[in-house]
Amino acid sequence: MVQKIAAKLGYGWRLFATGLSFFSFGAGGLLLWILVFPVLSFLPGNPRQKVSRGQKIVSYSFYVFIGLMHRLGVMTYEVVGLDKLNRPGQLIIANHPTLVDIVFLISRIKQAGCIVKAGLWHNPFMRGPIVNAGYISNGDPEQMIAECVAWLRSGGSMVIFPEGTRSIPGKPYRFQRGTAAIALQANAVVTPVTLSCYPSTLTKAEQWYQIPDRRFHLTMHVGDDIALDEFVGISPKSVGTRRFTQYLQDYFTQQRAL
Repeated sequence: MVQKIAAKLGYGWRLFATGLSFFSFGAGGLLLWILVFPVLSFLPGNPRQKVSRGQKIVSYSFYVFIGLMHRLGVMTYEVVGLDKLNRPGQLIIANHPTLVDIVFLISRIKQAGCIVKAGLWHNPFMRGPIVNAGYISNGDPEQMIAECVAWLRSGGSMVIFPEGTRSIPGKPYRFQRGTAAIALQANAVVTPVTLSCYPSTLTKAEQWYQIPDRRFHLTMHVGDDIALDEFVGISPKSVGTRRFTQYLQDYFTQQRAL
């Protein structure tokens, strides 16, 4: 009886803490837009330096958010291979099981760009970080690829989810070819990151309030760089892009089975 009561109280607390965490995330994004980024815009520097400052601010704020979820008892986490990240011109390719994946990744990468859904440019809670960190819209696929390639070639790093959205539990991966096209055109340093979450939560099939019966554990495993030699220079380029997309899909499918 005591254990059942304790379990119900624990569940109730984690549900409240999850809601509080996401409220804090939205409020934090709004405050950054209203109070922090306007101040940063007045600091001297060229556009690239301003974007770098914006990315550092977003990374730190995401680090605080993940720390909040951890301290409130919502989640635990583990990072393996962090030393392989934070390199210039690095393209980090990751699977996408949960809603907090991009937040968790960027919280561990001090300066990184990413691709954002075009609709989020109009979200008052997200607009500040998106614009000031120089994130790239997916509204125009050709322009998106060109901007990502230019960013990587200039020495910037990026995080991309080749699925384009969160995975559907129990369904095979379906990677889009844009990620492979960006990697090959930029001839970037490609580093795979495998994310796993147990128990399953915050997936595409669940609402935020459908929490598991205990804290979820998020693991980030950074793999070794992927050599592009066998994919670069293939003619026509579409064949190389298709083969690299299939390679990535097979890689993450194998990682999920481990």
